[in-house]
Amino acid sequence: MNKLAVLISGGGSNLQSIIDSTKTGILKDIAEVAVVISSNPDAFGLQRAKNENIKNFSLDYKNMQREEYDRRIFNILKNCKIDLICMAGYMKKLSDIIVNEYKKKILNIHPALLPKFGGKGMYGHFVHEAVVKAKEQKSGATVHFADENYDTGEIIIQGYVDVGENDTPEIVAEKVLKIEHKIYPEAIKKVIEYNKNKLII
Repeated sequence: MNKLAVLISGGGSNLQSIIDSTKTGILKDIAEVAVVISSNPDAFGLQRAKNENIKNFSLDYKNMQREEYDRRIFNILKNCKIDLICMAGYMKKLSDIIVNEYKKKILNIHPALLPKFGGKGMYGHFVHEAVVKAKEQKSGATVHFADENYDTGEIIIQGYVDVGENDTPEIVAEKVLKIEHKIYPEAIKKVIEYNKNKLII
């Protein structure tokens, strides 16, 4: 059984889709969410973790030195014997100590079709506003390996949605979120199978 750590900062809807998938979906019998870590003490995702009796930690980075914050996360990951880290709406950049220790074992989901509309400052509604402004006909979500930079890691899987001529950023966001919930568990399964069989992704 692969132990997952899910890192969040907000509502945790992707966290919920991963949890559901480990119970009744494609991750059943191959993965479990062992711990949830939030950078925001008020994140609703923490309540989702509590509802499922999943170990959870709230680390308020605003009240910690960066080094202490990174070390706390690293220690939690090690103590929980984590196999894969899944960033799900997590708004902090991971430190080198974590990236180096968990190479090709950190997944992130981005609400656009990378390499378009990625990079620093491109998150949440900013992404969807940029997509609409650029008059894109397609958008979607990307699950990729996280590395030292924002949104530059190797792409694992993408899901596509149509962008209508009259779609607002809010409509695009709703469409993209649905596809996120579908492809994140698929990406996790793909990586687990790769690690097990050393297949080429």
